[in-house]
Amino acid sequence: MAPGNLTLVTEFILMGVSDRPELQIPLFFVFLVIYGLTMAGNLGIITLTSVDSQLQTPMYFFLRHLAIINLGDSTVIAPKMLINFLVQKKTTSYYECATQLGGFLFFIVAEVLTLAVMAYDRYVAICNPLLYMVVVSPQICLLLVSLTYLYGFSTGIVVSYCIFSLSYCSSNVINHFFCDIVPLLTLSCSDTYLPETIVFISAATNLVLSLIIVVVSYFNIVLSILRMRSSEGRKKAFSTCASHMMAVTVFYGTLLFMYLQPQTNYSLDTDKIASVFYTLVIPMLNPMIYSLRNKDVKAALQRFLTISCYSLKSV
Repeated sequence: MAPGNLTLVTEFILMGVSDRPELQIPLFFVFLVIYGLTMAGNLGIITLTSVDSQLQTPMYFFLRHLAIINLGDSTVIAPKMLINFLVQKKTTSYYECATQLGGFLFFIVAEVLTLAVMAYDRYVAICNPLLYMVVVSPQICLLLVSLTYLYGFSTGIVVSYCIFSLSYCSSNVINHFFCDIVPLLTLSCSDTYLPETIVFISAATNLVLSLIIVVVSYFNIVLSILRMRSSEGRKKAFSTCASHMMAVTVFYGTLLFMYLQPQTNYSLDTDKIASVFYTLVIPMLNPMIYSLRNKDVKAALQRFLTISCYSLKSV
């Protein structure tokens, strides 16, 4: 295309989950419920792990930050998505799109790293219990979480800058419900080799290294549990990490399904389904997984509700 015929894009149009008009209102209510449950569940986890004195341990410190990340991830995506179900013109400005991509990358990378840190926490607690409060001290916990946020933020800045340093001309229709990397790259009229390489290296490094930490940690955890002579000890050890194992399986299973499928089977529609799962469904499921299978969280919720009811009666 000749340079004189280029029209630079100043806004994008998001096609959404579906372009069928009759599905817009039903989908709005479905995702409104999902987002409402996500808000309620994660705010509940944040509140309980902040105010309950018996949940002031490293495991619940990391769980609180996972809930913050899940809440942030959904909030970057869901409000704009819900609005677009109700309007005819599903546009997003150039800079709004860049901000959404950066926010999404920040939270998704932070979640990958937080799950790895939580796996390491369970490894130390079960395999080296005598050193637990030394190895996973409050200072170390704060350092690990700070590094997680810092790395997530830097990844969001670098990758989103690479994507939006490209030229976008003519077509501005994004076949997705948010500003994601692959749909944006398909719209660019620039050479995408460098940003594609940076995205691939970043995604592969984050996913592989975190997955190695998770797999090695749980391999050693399983070996330690099998060596325990007491069945009660094995049951207690398994119950402390069962919730995290379930959350890790759901999250990494979705990512591996998305990135390990053959290129010939790849489609943006499949990408959208997987994206719905790890940006909206998993953040909704995590509070349920950690509360329904965790006696400490259920007991803390009961104490919180009892105190709240007593306070209301006193008033």
